[in-house]
Amino acid sequence: MRAGGKGGQNVNKVETAVRVVHIPSGISIRCAEERSQLLNKEKAIARLKSKLVVIAQEQRVEEINEIRGDGVEAAWGNQILNYVFHPYKMVKDVRTGYETADVQAVIDGEIDEFINAFLRSRAAASIEQ
Repeated sequence: MRAGGKGGQNVNKVETAVRVVHIPSGISIRCAEERSQLLNKEKAIARLKSKLVVIAQEQRVEEINEIRGDGVEAAWGNQILNYVFHPYKMVKDVRTGYETADVQAVIDGEIDEFINAFLRSRAAASIEQ
């Protein structure tokens, strides 16, 4: 492949431009900056490597995001359970509306009723769709 641009007779008679193709991905890099084919080849391979590294990093980020799933920010308004200790005692599930006055039992880990209420609300929502 011949280089283009300024260079006089050298451009017309010497083929120094290089095209490097990465067959698995189909990425093609063309380099015609230098007057030496070897230097152009080295530059083209370096550019190809950098592009492949960027693509690999993007794929890795996508894989990590798939594994993590949707992240929910722990901010005001994103809570699932509301705990009230004073002036009365109550724990309320915001998603299902289920509530109980036995705060100590919920803190001790007895959340079966909350789980059942969530499963019932999810089943009802899937039936509606």
